[in-house]
Amino acid sequence: MSKSTRKLRNTNSTVKTATFNSEQRNTGTTMSAVSRVSHISLEFVKPDAKKVYVAGTFNEWQPEKAPLVAVGNGRWVGDLAINPGRHEYLFVADGQWLPDPNAKESAENPYGGLNSVLTVSV
Repeated sequence: MSKSTRKLRNTNSTVKTATFNSEQRNTGTTMSAVSRVSHISLEFVKPDAKKVYVAGTFNEWQPEKAPLVAVGNGRWVGDLAINPGRHEYLFVADGQWLPDPNAKESAENPYGGLNSVLTVSV
């Protein structure tokens, strides 16, 4: 199994850490990829929020699939299993859809706003 860690910037200059795993299984005669899912830890800072989620192309834009947990001082953290690729996402704080202001890349969305972009590699 190979593993690497990358630090990503998020709101209020906090840091979110992404850990990337690649796993293989011996099937008896050949080696085949079992899972290329990467485990990502996201952090969002919103001191006045009551509930925070992350929604994006990795979870069919369904915030309830990725709730973040309050860890104190207005910080919210969530661990996600994401397939490699380019993913657009937004944080959802108390029903308000918010881009990641520190994302390195963004893309226009069909609603006149911007989605944050996260690229996950194996």
